[in-house]
Amino acid sequence: MTYPWYRLSLATLVVAFLAAGCGENPMGSAAPEAPGNAPVSADLFEGAAEQYDVPADLLASIAYTETRWEMVEGHEEFEGVAPAYGLMALRGERLTEGAQLARLSEADVRTRPEANVLAAAALLRQWADEAGIDRADLDAWAPVVARYSGIEAEAARDHYVREGVYGALREGVVVEGPDGTQLGSIAAHATAIEPIAEDPTYQRSADYGPAIWRSSPNYSSRPSGTSPSMVIIHTCEGSYSGCWGWLTNSQAGVSAHYVVNETGSEISQLVREDKKAWHIGASYDCSLNGSTQCSKNGQSSNNFTIGIEHAGYASQSSFNTGMIQTSAELSCDISQDHNIPRDQYHFVAHGTLQPYNRTDPGPNWPWTDYLNRINTECGSSGGGSEIIVDSNNNLNNTSEGYIDVSSNWTASSHSTDYQTGYWWAQTAAVSDGASFWFYLPTGGTKTIDAWWVAGSNRAPSAPFIMYNASGSSVGSTTVNMQSNGGKWNTLGTYTFTAGWNRVMLSRWTTSGYVVIADAVRIR
Repeated sequence: MTYPWYRLSLATLVVAFLAAGCGENPMGSAAPEAPGNAPVSADLFEGAAEQYDVPADLLASIAYTETRWEMVEGHEEFEGVAPAYGLMALRGERLTEGAQLARLSEADVRTRPEANVLAAAALLRQWADEAGIDRADLDAWAPVVARYSGIEAEAARDHYVREGVYGALREGVVVEGPDGTQLGSIAAHATAIEPIAEDPTYQRSADYGPAIWRSSPNYSSRPSGTSPSMVIIHTCEGSYSGCWGWLTNSQAGVSAHYVVNETGSEISQLVREDKKAWHIGASYDCSLNGSTQCSKNGQSSNNFTIGIEHAGYASQSSFNTGMIQTSAELSCDISQDHNIPRDQYHFVAHGTLQPYNRTDPGPNWPWTDYLNRINTECGSSGGGSEIIVDSNNNLNNTSEGYIDVSSNWTASSHSTDYQTGYWWAQTAAVSDGASFWFYLPTGGTKTIDAWWVAGSNRAPSAPFIMYNASGSSVGSTTVNMQSNGGKWNTLGTYTFTAGWNRVMLSRWTTSGYVVIADAVRIR
């Protein structure tokens, strides 16, 4: 399948190939010597600028917008979109054409910084000549920069030019390596290419206030009764503008719920959280994810996940702290809205769930820091003021809460259970309840919610009894487990004391039914 994001005309390639095959340099100068593996620095752009008469700071700004001056190694994120390589993020047919114009091997262009910049400069020079621009006028290069972006959507292409490349030129940039070493700088330039004016009527996200709403047509409804229970972390394998530009393109056939830019200064929401974005191509296999939510095995991972794309690459050596913090704030909000546990089994790498052909967000995504930031943003390492006690103690922070059942209870699972299954037992006049224990450092009033899997054989009056830390009952209620399954149901508000309190689901009710111990939430 051909994707217009990175499509070049065959005629352009043929002309370049024939010129190279005839031993002529299309730039009209002698073929360069094979470049060495030079370190990344501003000197690379100066050398290419001198050879191909392309402004050095323009080259540097394109590299900054695309890769933050990092030699990226291409990985596929969106099917059919060729992976990007090098400082200049050359990919597919453009990498081939640039290599031919610069009389360099494609292997060198992929792996050597100097070759990569030379190939991009040769390509830009070729396009500048075709456009007949004044190469000494920095602003005149804007249409060439737009073409280099490869972005089909006008709004995203405009964003790439005005906020990306010319934003760096307008403001000036000091570029640092992963270790904080200064690699070089881009001088501030006077330019008539203005930033995009903020439109006060521009629609904001209904799900997350800080995000800009940029609607994608590439989504569908989640299966009935299914709500988000996991978040998948991606990298775009490209720039922010290119990412949301492609994911809002009807020809792409892919999307994500959110895209976070390189510095965390902007987030785009493309699909509402209650809808199914098309961001992962794998059926779910819980064996890849700590045996979490095994009842969902075999179904599309898109059914129950939220996808967050991040501008950048799986191969990059580090990620901007601002991006990580902004993403953590977004993830905290998602976890609170959908009661998603904030751990490594519910905030998961794309590459973990689709390991056969995806690697993002890559080995250098700061998972420990990221999860800590999510939990800090939400209020505590254990999930803020809210405690959820699951039927699977492997998913519980047992210093905060755990479940205790006897051997008379049987484990099972269903697509509407809270996480990875539940316990059930026959109703009977016995003292053999399922106890959801939770710890409170100080006493207080808490609202209790319960989750169960509904069914016709469930108890119509299942009793829940609340106990404080001294073992005294502080209240009770009954619920009809034949309905309202697969969601939180409020049991009531009760006063608890400091220490280990509990919510017990009793079996002592009308015989001939079963009761379901799935999850309890304390808030």
